[in-house]
Amino acid sequence: MSLPQQGPLEGLSAVVTGAGRGLGRAEALELARLGAAVVVNDFGQPGRDGSGKASAGPAEEVAAEIRAAGGKALAHTGDVADFQQARGLVELAIGEFGRLDILVNNAGILRDRMVFSMTEGEWDAVIRVHLKGHFNTTHFAAAHWRERSKAVGGPVYGRIVNTSSEAFLAGSAGQPNYAAAKGGIVGLTTSTALALAKYGVTANAICPRARTRMTENVFAGFELPADGLDPLAPEHVAPLVGYLSSPAAARVNGQLLVVHGGMVAVVERPRVQARFDSKQDTFTYDELDAVLSAHYADRPPGETFGAAEVLGLKRA
Repeated sequence: MSLPQQGPLEGLSAVVTGAGRGLGRAEALELARLGAAVVVNDFGQPGRDGSGKASAGPAEEVAAEIRAAGGKALAHTGDVADFQQARGLVELAIGEFGRLDILVNNAGILRDRMVFSMTEGEWDAVIRVHLKGHFNTTHFAAAHWRERSKAVGGPVYGRIVNTSSEAFLAGSAGQPNYAAAKGGIVGLTTSTALALAKYGVTANAICPRARTRMTENVFAGFELPADGLDPLAPEHVAPLVGYLSSPAAARVNGQLLVVHGGMVAVVERPRVQARFDSKQDTFTYDELDAVLSAHYADRPPGETFGAAEVLGLKRA
């Protein structure tokens, strides 16, 4: 890793959750490469390496890598799904760097199972880490930016990049908890974008496709290329996070983008496909049967609101 003389994020500070490995690690390194001081969050405690020697833990290892390259970074090992630990994470960034400018929410887990087999615990765990974790950090970051804006009497600098998934866009039969959490994150993102725009803050969501420890079973059938960068490498995603975190992306707000393998796709917002008006004060069953049954009569079997075509996106 090498840091440029003057990057577009110079003088800014960032928090990246779930940044000890995989996608979050690549994002933390990219933000640091672009000049940001980074708090690297990854839940857990220091452990031991393969030889049995004490290990600093993934978060500290990434922070140390950034510092060794000449950047500024520190580790945080709290659980972002815990409200008070998320508060501590945001306060750590503010206390260490004077303010928080960028929040990248990436932390997550998988507990895959069909909806008829899923346990309450598997549902709750995924919703807690993904959706509640995104809310917790966003809540404290938003409060910080609002207070700063009030203090200066105008907009301040703030960027939120949230992590959704194609599982939400396309529908994933074996991941009802994950798809629901990722859909909720999009709703949280668009709501946050509208709420914080007047303070100078943007909020966007990405749907990354990357080969990480969390997704190793998901992408087990995708073979590694003989040479060149893996199309599913997290390094394909990190530059978009860097861009969305930068001053250049000031006009990008409340957006959803799919990114992987050297490709970025902007997802269009939902639009009304058809409208039917009752011929009297309110619809009757028979009238609804007449208009809606006819509307859906020629639809392809299996077509839903989900956009399965996004799964076929690839670099041209």
